[in-house]
Amino acid sequence: MRLRRKPWVDAALEEYGDIVVIKEIPFGVPEQPGSSLETLNAHEHRKGQWHEVFGRKAPLYVELGTGKGQFISELAEKNPKINFIGIEAQQDVLYYAAQKVREKGLTNVRLLVFDINHVLDIFAPGEVDRLYINFCDPWPKVRHAKRRLTHVNFLNKYRILLHAGGEIFFKTDNRPLFEFSLEQFEACNLQVAKVTFDLHNSDYQGNVMTEYEKKFSGMGTPINRCEVKFP
Repeated sequence: MRLRRKPWVDAALEEYGDIVVIKEIPFGVPEQPGSSLETLNAHEHRKGQWHEVFGRKAPLYVELGTGKGQFISELAEKNPKINFIGIEAQQDVLYYAAQKVREKGLTNVRLLVFDINHVLDIFAPGEVDRLYINFCDPWPKVRHAKRRLTHVNFLNKYRILLHAGGEIFFKTDNRPLFEFSLEQFEACNLQVAKVTFDLHNSDYQGNVMTEYEKKFSGMGTPINRCEVKFP
C-alpha cells in the first residue's frame, strides 16, 4: 500500500535518515536505483534483524500509531536499555516525532512509516517484547469493528510477532472501545491486569502521556488502561 505524503516531507525528512525508515513498496522487492527512498533509508528494514539496525541486542518495544512522538520519545529517554520502534502511517505527522527524538539525542528509537495492517511483514515471529497501543481510532461503527487494533484478527497477528510472554499496554479515552477490547482479550484467552477506567485517578505509577492524552485528560475525560500478556 502506498501512503500519500505532503510534498515538503521528503526534503524535510532527509536530515532524519538515521531515525526514520520509510517503506512504501512491498517488502522483499528491491528498491530501484535513484529512488527517493534511498536517501531516507539510512537504516534499511530487516525483518528479524532489527537488533542490527540498532547496533545492539536489547528488548524491542513497538508503539502502533506514534503520532507526533511525545510518548515514545519520553519513554525511550527514561528507558535507554530498550530499543523502541514507532510505527505511523502518516509520514508528515512522523516528521514531528523525528524532531523530538533528535532534540533529545536518542539513539534507541527508530520511526517507521508503515501500514499496521501488514505488521507481520516487518517483524519476525517472537521478535517483539511489548506493544503499545495508545488512543487508536475507535472505528465506532459495528461494520468497521475488524479495523480496531484490538480486534481478535489483530490480536492473532500480535501473538505471532510477540515473544513468549509478550505484552500489550493499551490506553484509550473511548469507553466502548475499551470494553470491546476487554472482550476481545478474553476471547483470545489473554491475561489482563491493571485494568482501570480512570487512569489519572488510580494508583498507577509511571504513566507517560501522549499529546492526545494531555489534551483530553486536561478536559476531565477519563482514560482507560490495561496490560495484556500473551501466555
